[in-house]
Amino acid sequence: MQVPNEMIGQTLGRYRVIEKVGAGGMGEVYRAHDERLDRDVALKVLPAGALANEAARKRFRKEALALSKLNHPNIQTVHDFDTQGGVDFLVTEYVAGASLDDKLAAGALREKELIHLGRQLADGLAAAHAKQVVHRDLKPGNLRLTPDGRLKILDFGLAKLLKPREGAAGGEGPTESASLTQAVVGTLPYMSPEQLQGEEVDARTDIYAAGVVLYEMATGRRPFQERTSTALVGAILHTPPSPPRQLKPGLSPRLEDIILKCLDKEPGRRYQSAADLRVDLERLTVSTSGAAAAPRPRARPARRRKKARIIRSLAVLPLENLSRDPEEEYFVDGMTEALTTTLAKIGGLRVISRTSAMRYKGTDKPLAEIAGELDVDAVVEGSVLRVGDRVRITAQLIQAATDAHLWAESYDRELSNVLALHSQVAQAIAKEVQVMLTPREQAQLARSRPIAPEVHEAYLKGRFCLNKRTTEGFQKALEYFQQAIDKDPTCAPAYAGLADSYAMLGSYVLLPPKEAYPRAKAAARKALEIDDTLAEAHTSLAGLKGDYDWDWVGAEEGFQRALELNPNYANAHHWYAQFLVMMGRFDDAIAEMNKAKELDPLSPRINTDVGFAYYYARRFDEAIAQYRKVLELDPTFGPAHAELGRVYEEMGKYEEAIAERQKGIEYGGGRPEAELGHAYALAGRREEALKILEEATAGRGKQVVSATGIALIYAGLREKEQALDWLEKAYAEHDYWLAFVKVEPRFALLHDHPRFQDLLRRMNYPPA
Repeated sequence: MQVPNEMIGQTLGRYRVIEKVGAGGMGEVYRAHDERLDRDVALKVLPAGALANEAARKRFRKEALALSKLNHPNIQTVHDFDTQGGVDFLVTEYVAGASLDDKLAAGALREKELIHLGRQLADGLAAAHAKQVVHRDLKPGNLRLTPDGRLKILDFGLAKLLKPREGAAGGEGPTESASLTQAVVGTLPYMSPEQLQGEEVDARTDIYAAGVVLYEMATGRRPFQERTSTALVGAILHTPPSPPRQLKPGLSPRLEDIILKCLDKEPGRRYQSAADLRVDLERLTVSTSGAAAAPRPRARPARRRKKARIIRSLAVLPLENLSRDPEEEYFVDGMTEALTTTLAKIGGLRVISRTSAMRYKGTDKPLAEIAGELDVDAVVEGSVLRVGDRVRITAQLIQAATDAHLWAESYDRELSNVLALHSQVAQAIAKEVQVMLTPREQAQLARSRPIAPEVHEAYLKGRFCLNKRTTEGFQKALEYFQQAIDKDPTCAPAYAGLADSYAMLGSYVLLPPKEAYPRAKAAARKALEIDDTLAEAHTSLAGLKGDYDWDWVGAEEGFQRALELNPNYANAHHWYAQFLVMMGRFDDAIAEMNKAKELDPLSPRINTDVGFAYYYARRFDEAIAQYRKVLELDPTFGPAHAELGRVYEEMGKYEEAIAERQKGIEYGGGRPEAELGHAYALAGRREEALKILEEATAGRGKQVVSATGIALIYAGLREKEQALDWLEKAYAEHDYWLAFVKVEPRFALLHDHPRFQDLLRRMNYPPA
């Protein structure tokens, strides 16, 4: 039943019909307004008789529900299916813009634009095929171009659900009817040989149709021009298409190869997945002068490779998530981190930490600018696509100074072999930049073991949550790492992640030290029992030996072992620098902290802790300058405000110290029971200091409150015995902040006290 014109302005279900926007074999299409959700939608009124009875409607509704689960930026979303007054209608996302048909009426597209649209087409197909949905009727009329340049695939899967009406007006012409038999549906010029012969179709059928679309975009015409159905079918089945470059000599040979591979008459010789097609189009973007932008659109001309300058530093930029599924971000970020970690094992390269590199996620900054900010000679960029239990990674190495593409490769692996994949990429890059690998590094890179996909997934989710550095993130990380361990008790990286999670819960004062640190130690030791080459686990255990056990000798040995295994591990340099501060070796601490900064130049925490090292070295002017640099980049970074307040206290600028402490608390970077209370006490604002002291001591029964912090307030009030009493409590609890007690200038008034000296002796500090 067709909707009569007088229905315009009336409603079907909750949808008010606004205007008719098209008609074709699948019925008539209207723009309508969803009165409940206040949005425009496309309302497709199905042809009369398409659903003969209620059983057919139930079947269609079930299929429509399956299609509604396709959620991708390049696929039109299905919202609803309903019946009213004998009218069956499907509700989908309303996509503004023009069809590709309309655009092609003006002729062939520029190669850059073709690749840009082709990549989006392949993206959408890959996402649908991953859900086992095949389009079956892909053609320019089903591809819409939005005003912001996005390609949307319309009517996904509907060819399977509805037999299009013979002779329906759709602008395809008399020889291009959409239906040959009950089993064969599609639009004739875009149908694959197997589809024409009524054989079973799969994703490769859509790839053939995509090839026809690419051919048309490249040349301005379809591969077969026969005017009668019989001749057209014969050509599709038996005649090879004319090479596109015969029609457009300026096309790149590689693009021609891609199109012709899609159009191979034998499905087994075509691309076996849309993901493969997408990768080849992406690689074309970095090898063709007219190509579209790379994963992050940056204006840079393609250049011939020049003689490479020596490369001694690089950064792995955030890999692109080709699935476009936000739920896959943890996996792609994990791949970025894993590749960075693997490359960092090469001592001849300085590899920037993920923390700094991840700040460029989604950016369109030119590579030269990024490389300058990170102070590196080259960058690695690429993409990740996971489909089921397979993963495809494409990576390319680009020299910053010349913008030359030195190397590019794509890898397709089972998820169980993904660790070996990272090693392959690292070794290939090392060879390309002519870095000599030591025998130990060669052995490290060669070592990999299969890992079950579900174990790897849980581990990556754990790292993703841990990197958020939030209370919820820490708790989620613990859950995911434990899931990985439950599935595979020999997964050493998961134990290392568990150790880091517990250690951070302790240092962030979110768990009592005696609960957090023993668990962290046990996990780190288990990781090293399984794999003694994990720099992360050595770093975690070394930090715990210092912060919790006060085993200073063991801690230093652990840090040195970690840096031997991974000289580019910024956390190891950072935590080793903090250890050196505890030991009073300030020059060494500043040197190590600056190494951490070189490896993670955009980390606000590491940049703040460079000032932290200057503070303990009593180099106050340099500390202030460093904190101000951090705050220029991020005025809301609380720890920098809190640490700046500490310097002002030592300089006798108490009101300035209080102001900075308050900003630190406001922005989440200070411990009010310690920092602000101590500043109030020094400023003579005793009542305010006592109020914070009362709140802190009262709160210890309800939450974790640092005993060292309470001792600090008493020290500011110059009440020595109470300060020492609370330091004894900190000793009994193994409070993290007590490890700095020997060098903390705010405890200077206690240094000559016998109880203080006895405390230092029991904490095993080496002689000065």
